[in-house]
Amino acid sequence: MSTQYLHDSVRKSLETYFEVLGESEPTNLHDMLIKAVEAPLLEVVMAKADHNQSRAAQWLGLNRNTLRKKLLEHGLID
Repeated sequence: MSTQYLHDSVRKSLETYFEVLGESEPTNLHDMLIKAVEAPLLEVVMAKADHNQSRAAQWLGLNRNTLRKKLLEHGLID
């Protein structure tokens, strides 16, 4: 499956962000984008993996402990 749809969606969202931003300059754009994308990514992958952290970590290409840390950071697990 092509990643073009995802690429186009992110591009469109960023273009809209800059339109709304107007003349203001963004700050910490990379960090903001990663935080904005990471939480829904983790939510969807965990749901699709039936909340199996080992499976989700494998799908994401992450160490299970790294995934757990990210889930805690985003408040997705206790």
